[in-house]
This record gives sequence, C-alpha cells and structure tokens, in this order.
Amino acid sequence: MLTPPPLSLYVHIPWCVQKCPYCDFNSHAQKGEIPETQYIDALLDDLKTDIEKYQLEQTPRLLHSIFIGGGTPSLISPQEIGRLLRGIEALLPFEDHIEITMEANPGTIEAERFAQFQTQGVNRISIGVQSFEQEKLQALGRIHGPQEAINAAHLAHQIGLNSFNLDLMHGLPNQTQGQALADLEQAIELNPYHLSWYQLTIEPNTLFYSKPPVLPDDDDLWDIFEQGHQRLTEAGYVQYEISGYSKPGYQCRHNLNYWHFGDYLGIGCGSHGKLSFADGRIVRTTKIKHPKGYLAAYQNLVKPYLDSEQQVELDDRAFEFFMNRFRLIEACPKAEFIQRTGLTLESIAQPIAQAITQGFIHDTEACWQVTQKGKLFFNDLIELFVDDE
Repeated sequence: MLTPPPLSLYVHIPWCVQKCPYCDFNSHAQKGEIPETQYIDALLDDLKTDIEKYQLEQTPRLLHSIFIGGGTPSLISPQEIGRLLRGIEALLPFEDHIEITMEANPGTIEAERFAQFQTQGVNRISIGVQSFEQEKLQALGRIHGPQEAINAAHLAHQIGLNSFNLDLMHGLPNQTQGQALADLEQAIELNPYHLSWYQLTIEPNTLFYSKPPVLPDDDDLWDIFEQGHQRLTEAGYVQYEISGYSKPGYQCRHNLNYWHFGDYLGIGCGSHGKLSFADGRIVRTTKIKHPKGYLAAYQNLVKPYLDSEQQVELDDRAFEFFMNRFRLIEACPKAEFIQRTGLTLESIAQPIAQAITQGFIHDTEACWQVTQKGKLFFNDLIELFVDDE
C-alpha cells in the first residue's frame, strides 16, 4: 500500500521565438501564428483523458500546484491561459492557496502582460534572465537585453505577485569569476523571492554540444559557487535544494513536490507524469513530443496523447526516490521513504550502510541527512542505490 502524496500538474507549452543553443528541453521555434486556441483545447482534453484513464475522479485529490513551462508559455495570450486554468479547475479542484507558476521571458511585450496573467490566475512567474550582460545573452541566444530583465523584475514587484523567480546561470562561455558574481549581485539587488542559480551544463542534442564553447575551469566554477553561496546567504536567501535559493517561506511548492517524490500529471507536448496508486503501483507517463503529432491526437480522438507508459519496478524505486529526495538540503524522514515507495528500510540497509561509511550521509533514528561530502559527490551517492541485477 502507498500513501498518496500531493498531486501537482505540469503543463508544457512547446513554442519559443527561437531555440537557444544550450537548451535540451522540448521546444520548437515559432513558425507563423501559434494555434493557441486549438492547443488549449487539446491540453484540457489530454487532462480529461488522464483523469478517466487513471480513474482519478473515483479517488478525488485536490491539485497542489500547477507549473506552466516550455518553451515560452508567455507567448500564449492571457485570455487563453485563463481559459486553461478555469478548465483545469473544473476537472481537478484546487487546494486552497494553490501555487500557479508560469515561465516567462523578460522581453518587453511579454513583461507587459504579467498583470494580465495574474488577473487570469497565475500567482507566481519564473523569469528567464540567465545573465545581465549583453555579450553573454547573445552567446546564449537570448532575445532580450539586460535592461528588459531588470524592468521585468521591477514589474513583478509592482503588480504584487505572491512570488516570482529569476533564473540565472553561471559558468557561461568565457565568463570570469567577476562577471558571474556581478550577475548574481544584480539579481540580488532586484530582490526576487526566489532565485534559481545554476551552472550551465552542455547537454546532448544541443548546438553547444556539437560546437562546444569555452567554459570556465573546475577551480573557477567552485570559487564562483562558494563566493556566490556566501553572498546569497548574507542577502537572506536560503538554499533548499541544489540550485534553488529563496527567501524564507518562498520555496517553489511545485518543485518541492517533485523532490519529495510526489505525484504529478503531465499534459502537453513531451510532458512527463508520475502517479502512485493505493494498490502499490507507481506509473510514469510521457506524452507525444512534437506539436503536430500532439494536435493530430486531439483531432483524431481515437489516437491517445500518450507516447509511453511504464511502471516503476520495486527494484528501481529506491534509486528514483533518493535521486529526487537527496537534492533537498533538509533531512529526509525515513517514514517518508516507506510511504512514498512502499519499500521497507531493510531493503536498502546495504546501500545506506555504504553511504554512511563513505561519509555521504548522517544517520539518525528518524532521518537521513546528506553531508557536505554527499553534496559534492552526489552522483556517487545516488549510484549506491542502483540495482545492478
């Protein structure tokens, strides 16, 4: 038996003005007018199909959070975003004070719509800044300038959003320590409630992978992180996961549900979902990736939106749980592992003992706590839970 965790919803909007050279997300350069009305219709039908397929209406669960990501969701009109949110609530009732996040570019036209998105129900915006230096923005393929990013953050404050996030990268092509820390200082000055501060990594199937830029070396990256972490702490930000910093009480509830091995439905092109059932099953889903195929599924109701569905086997659950849960800085209650995976503590006694011996975690009667060494050698820690048989 599994204790049902909170239920969230991820909504994927696949279109961008152009594809950034570092991006490995399922995004597609906009060609012509976005078929937003038809796509919103398809998203709601996709959600209804999931609810019926997994019989979620028979075991009602309130929706904990919504994250509208992409792509660039702010390319969709506020009116259609509002219709989407009203349609979702009609199918899945919301928790009180639900967090509804939407990703947005800081370009002038999109930023001017922040208040309209808020009126339609969005109460948290994640602004894709990445850098405040024009040269670095051009290298990253970004279409906004530094002042637009600053203006967008000011506007997010002015309209009184519950919270907003700035996405900021470091370790950029030819970036010095001074440049990286100057970017961070500018972000801190804008006083967002939440800062996602993460290192650029080169991913397969990106332009940067085929034509790698010159990135800072490991020593510089470590110095950037150490000095940046200290500065964020001084400014009142708390690190609650590997790349996530927030003012106290402003952690991203949606991301926390991911890291706590919670449940989430995924609707839209290439979206992923994870559902736990009282009979002990855990199911992962992926939807059709390309917009044309996804919209074809809507037009031909015989064809499902589902691209793949697989059960998370018992042997894989410890790895999946800890790969998510140990990202968080806070201690992990042992009871949470049992409730979310359906496994016993005895089933992981050997890898836990190895993790303790290697200094990756501290063990108490009720919790596990990742050590500083465990954070530094995170991949080595997680690999202990891989079932090799």
